[in-house]
Amino acid sequence: MSSINIKSPEVQIREVRLGSITGYEGSAGELVKCARTGKLQDSTRSFSQCMGCSSGNAFCQLSMIKDAAIINHAPVGCSGDFFSFNFVYRVGQMERDLPTAMGRYFNTNIEEKDTIFGATAKLRETVKEVYERVRPNAIFITTSCASAIIGDDVEFVANDMTEELGIPVVGCYCEGFKSKIWTTGFDSAYHSIVRKIVKPPRKKTNKVNIINFWGSRIFDDILKPLGYEANYVVPFSTVADLEYISEAAATIQICPTLGTYIGAALEKVYGVPEIKAPPAYGIPGTDAWLGELGRVLNREAEIEEYIKKEHARVLPLLEEYRKKLQGKTAYLTAGAAHGHALIALLRELGFQVQGAAIFHHDPIYDNDDPTSDALAHDVNTYGDVHNYNVCNKQAYELVNILNRVRPDIMIARHGGMTLWGAKLGVPTLLIGDEQFGFGYQGVLNYAERILETLDNKEFVTNLAKHSSMPYTKWWLEQDPFSFLGGNVDVEVY
Repeated sequence: MSSINIKSPEVQIREVRLGSITGYEGSAGELVKCARTGKLQDSTRSFSQCMGCSSGNAFCQLSMIKDAAIINHAPVGCSGDFFSFNFVYRVGQMERDLPTAMGRYFNTNIEEKDTIFGATAKLRETVKEVYERVRPNAIFITTSCASAIIGDDVEFVANDMTEELGIPVVGCYCEGFKSKIWTTGFDSAYHSIVRKIVKPPRKKTNKVNIINFWGSRIFDDILKPLGYEANYVVPFSTVADLEYISEAAATIQICPTLGTYIGAALEKVYGVPEIKAPPAYGIPGTDAWLGELGRVLNREAEIEEYIKKEHARVLPLLEEYRKKLQGKTAYLTAGAAHGHALIALLRELGFQVQGAAIFHHDPIYDNDDPTSDALAHDVNTYGDVHNYNVCNKQAYELVNILNRVRPDIMIARHGGMTLWGAKLGVPTLLIGDEQFGFGYQGVLNYAERILETLDNKEFVTNLAKHSSMPYTKWWLEQDPFSFLGGNVDVEVY
């Protein structure tokens, strides 16, 4: 198992812990093979157009703990995205019929003089002020590039204020420059929760932890007939809820990109078994995932019966969709785990997947179990995917490739990427709910939405006629990976 040490204030970054990369071009099969050999090459870019920030990913999880407050120890500019976190938080409240409440997000406003004299005094004052204003049950302090560069001792302040206020004050060390892998921010948030919030179990319960973003509650219908209760974390949990996720019967992560660290940490530290099969996307993937769920929860017979019923319901409908979609081409762009899920869904529906732009690649997960490898599952189940590109949201590469392959449809996971397909006249589908495609019904859900998208392409056709690209004809004629090179060996243990 990878290095999980909750005594350390900081989690190891994914480049060190897992050997993760952000630069690759080739086929999915070649990437899986390289990862399995224990050596993987991370190609560096001589030009980078954009990059995700670990701090934002840490904040997006911590910001939805209902009775906690978050202090961003940073210049005020780093709080510019607070409104978007609050928007998602408010929408989630409405969807769950929860009382309306504003997110409790604060910033220490590190200024020029603070970078010279230090900002720990300002941090301490902010913690006190936040406690007096909103009386949270925990306070998380997310760090920034500025606070790390000047060397503020955030851990000392957090420990000291924990003793003074009588609530957990927890440092979350997620400064953006530390890692090229933006999902390291998820690991930082979960490390801080497991380290300072979660307590040893008093007893085992029938709850199953669901490590998710803020999607629909689809696991209720799966777990209730088995005699188990879905416990959705971290979004919309309370501090008290999180304290005893160590008592759960198992942990399900809907996305290894999100939950690889916390799933393995709960198993290693508190003995909560993690469901290690790849997430349930596509028919074979769902079969395997449910089989592992039945084994861990000691419900094999019930799961076998459920699989038979769902096959009888879903497979005839799926065959009808396949007839309509057979021979269609698709290109996709998404984070790693969701990208692997989309490959399975598209291949299940009979699409020719012309390629994928995936934001990073983890050659192993924190549980160090090869059966969890979703990309390997795709390759072994459906065959290789050519033009498989690992890129951290480099739009210039995506536009170049899309202009060449011109698929019948582009599937995206992140909103900022969808306009590029639309501007080229390619019908583009974005699904925000990460659980929309999960399980047997998820295949049918995507089939229906894809058909709707293909049947209503007049908008993107007209958009392509009347919009321009920021990229010149010169660039669109270049090799899309012209700036990708300088290979560096990364050892994976």
